[in-house]
Amino acid sequence: MTLGPQWLQRFNFIERARLERELWDAFERGEPIEQLVEQCQPGFRKEVWSTTAVRIRKIESMMRDQQRPGS
Repeated sequence: MTLGPQWLQRFNFIERARLERELWDAFERGEPIEQLVEQCQPGFRKEVWSTTAVRIRKIESMMRDQQRPGS
């Protein structure tokens, strides 16, 4: 049995989602996510966490802006 590119794409998608969830959980616990990213070894986890941290901060900023009076 040969595993084709579709299997690899599915594995990467699942692994990426798992790693994103790990960082979201850390954020929800109040952990310093940028520091966690910096402590990662170069590789897939650091790549995923770097992009996820940016996304988390954008969402956090948008939510904060929506909660301001007069917004």
